[in-house]
Amino acid sequence: MIANPFHRPSREPLARSFAIAGALAALCACGPGAAPSARAEAAKPADGVGSPPSLAPLVQQVRPSVVGVTTVLKGKGEVSPEIEEFWRRYFGKNAPKPKGGERMGIGSGVIIDPSGIVLTNNHVVSGAERVTVKTSDDQDHQAKVVGTDPDTDVAVLQITSDKRTFQAATLGESDSIRVGDYVVAIGNPFGLELTVTSGIVSAKARVIGATPFDDFLQTDAAINPGNSGGPLFDLSGKVVGINTAIVASGQGIGFAVPIDLVRSLLPQLEKTGRVVRGFLGVGVQDLTPELAKALGVNQDKGALVAQVEPDGPGGKAGLKPGDAVVTLNGDPVKGASELSRKVALSRPGEVVTLGVLRGGKQQDVKVTLGERPSSQKSPPPAQEESGEGEEGPVGLTIQPVPNQVQQKLGVKGGAMVSGIEAGSRAEEAGLQPGDVIVEANRKPVKQPKDLVAIAKDAGDAPLALRVRRGEAAVYVVIPAR
Repeated sequence: MIANPFHRPSREPLARSFAIAGALAALCACGPGAAPSARAEAAKPADGVGSPPSLAPLVQQVRPSVVGVTTVLKGKGEVSPEIEEFWRRYFGKNAPKPKGGERMGIGSGVIIDPSGIVLTNNHVVSGAERVTVKTSDDQDHQAKVVGTDPDTDVAVLQITSDKRTFQAATLGESDSIRVGDYVVAIGNPFGLELTVTSGIVSAKARVIGATPFDDFLQTDAAINPGNSGGPLFDLSGKVVGINTAIVASGQGIGFAVPIDLVRSLLPQLEKTGRVVRGFLGVGVQDLTPELAKALGVNQDKGALVAQVEPDGPGGKAGLKPGDAVVTLNGDPVKGASELSRKVALSRPGEVVTLGVLRGGKQQDVKVTLGERPSSQKSPPPAQEESGEGEEGPVGLTIQPVPNQVQQKLGVKGGAMVSGIEAGSRAEEAGLQPGDVIVEANRKPVKQPKDLVAIAKDAGDAPLALRVRRGEAAVYVVIPAR
């Protein structure tokens, strides 16, 4: 299994807290996407005729809204010599000295309301016993966590130790920003307060596997630890993203949560401290051209239903494995992530209309959404000992599914993969030992001989398999010979 190269630096003990990095954004010049007044200010010569354009007016405008966030957790753990040396060099005799096993972490944030409401990342404050916010006037303020949403890595804080009015940033519109537009990030890399970097939006709607609802803005900033939770500004001085993730082994590849998504969560986070989301109760994957061809679907974009909870909202509404969801309330659905995001932004109890391709025909399915359960990682299923197995099609060795496995997966019958021939079509498709094949070319597989017969009928054509892999289900295409 290939390791996920995308890294959300966690707020860990200081021995590891400098792996915290926010996706900043990058280069400093004024772009066509900026407001005219901002472009004029940004292009204003710094020292007279012939001087390069300056972002100083923009930075001066927004900098007071940016804060540093320091957290303290109780727990065992030593601070590494490298981190101790950093604190000594930066703070001198005033360097913090964690006691009693305290662990400290750092990050960034942005004030979004004059009363002291602060946006940051969930991973910056998760599990914190104490949270301190440092404002641009070098003042420390105690803060409390008002709400968190691990699924988007967003958190809301409230400054509690000072009731004065704070300068707040204005939230912009991330949907309207374009690839190539210039952006500016301000944060606290390595605790170096209010560091400014700049660059462009490199891409939009990035899915990197960091959260269940990835829709990141990608930026090309120089990435450093400590920027997590900091703001990404457009050239009109409005926040368009909250920096959250980086490619750990790359340079100039960072990611920010779009502010339009954050804005949609704020009412719930401020009122209840959590986000309640709509829930279909189905497992989906992208409908690819290969899957569409193998399954006989006359469209190659959408969300393919691979698994249905019988008692879930989708199951009760009549959704079935193999359905291709191509619209939601009349709007096109391009893939699984888009469907998941749109459903999650809906409220439990809301009725949505799904446009579904089934048997070559499109039909509407109305679903009353349930409430999405909290994200929890289930323990991996115990490995079962395989029997001898028999030679199967496309380079597979298969065997009957043990009764214990059938009970765990909630399936009846199937063909369990116990071996894969090197260089075979099965290996090329990504099948794994332990996979349980329950369907082939939309026909049920109750025992290994069913799979052999269906594969024989298919000949050299692609073979679409529905596979149970642990608790999940997924469609896999065996390529044509």
